[in-house]
Amino acid sequence: MWKYEKKLQYPVNIKNPNPKAAKFIISQLGGPDGELAASLRYLNQRFSMPYSQLKGLLTDIGTEELAQ
Repeated sequence: MWKYEKKLQYPVNIKNPNPKAAKFIISQLGGPDGELAASLRYLNQRFSMPYSQLKGLLTDIGTEELAQ
């Protein structure tokens, strides 16, 4: 379903590091409101969903969040 290529869409050249910006970016990826937490919430809710169509939807959303 996914193809992993280890290259950036746009080249990144960092001249002056900005620790405050880096802290904000990493919190969006791995913090309490980040991608991993969101995907795990979707996948956990999937197991308590009584409707099969919505189980599939939550599974799709959770796996898509993991892929980002």
